[in-house]
Amino acid sequence: MALSDADVQKQIKHMMAFIEQEANEKAEEIDAKAEEEFNIEKGRLVQHQRLKIMEFFERKEKQVELQKKIQSSNMLNQARLKALKVREDHVKTVLEDARRRLGEVTRDPTKYKKVLQALIVQGLLQILEPHVTLKAKEVDYSLVESVIPACVEQYKQMSGKDVNIKVDSESFLPVDTTGGVELSTQRGKIKIINTLENRLDLIAQKLIPQIRVSLFGRNANRKFTD
Repeated sequence: MALSDADVQKQIKHMMAFIEQEANEKAEEIDAKAEEEFNIEKGRLVQHQRLKIMEFFERKEKQVELQKKIQSSNMLNQARLKALKVREDHVKTVLEDARRRLGEVTRDPTKYKKVLQALIVQGLLQILEPHVTLKAKEVDYSLVESVIPACVEQYKQMSGKDVNIKVDSESFLPVDTTGGVELSTQRGKIKIINTLENRLDLIAQKLIPQIRVSLFGRNANRKFTD
C-alpha cells in the first residue's frame, strides 16, 4: 500500500528525531569523555606543577640553610681569628716588655760582665775554632776586652782547646742592639749571634706555649702545646 505524503513526512521527522537524539547522546558522551580527560589532565598538570613548586622551595630552603651555615661558620672563624690575634698581640706585648727590660742588665757593669762572659764562652763552644773574632757594641768594647782572658780560660777548661780571640775595633754591632756579642771565624763564613735580643728570641720560642698557658689558661682543643 502506498504511503501518503503525510506518512512519508511523518516517518522522515521520526527518523530525523531519532538521528538527532542519537547525535545528542553521542555529543553528550563525547563531552563527558572530554570533560573527564580534561579533569584528569588538569589534575596531572596541577600535581606536576605543585611538585615542581615544592621542589623549588625545598631547594631554596636548602640554599638558605646552607647560606646561613656558611655565614655562621665565617663569622665564627672571624671571631676565632680576632681572638687569636688579640692573644698573639698580648704575647708580643709581653715579649716587647721583656726586650725593654733587657737594658736593665747592661746598666749593672758587674752583672753585665758575667752575662758577656757566659755569652762569649757559649759561642766559643758552638764554633770550636782556634781563631775567633768578636763584634760588640762600641760602648761595650772595653768591657768585652776585659773579660777575654777569663773567657779563654773557661773555654780551655771546658773544651780542652786553646783559642785566640780578637775583638773587632773597627766594626761594631748596631747602636740599637741592647747588648751581647757576635762571634765569627773563617773570614765570617761561620757566625754565632749571641746578642741579648737573639737569646731572648730563642728563649721565647721555647717559652711561648708556657706564656700562653700563663696568660690565657690551657686550651682544651689543642693536642700539642708547641
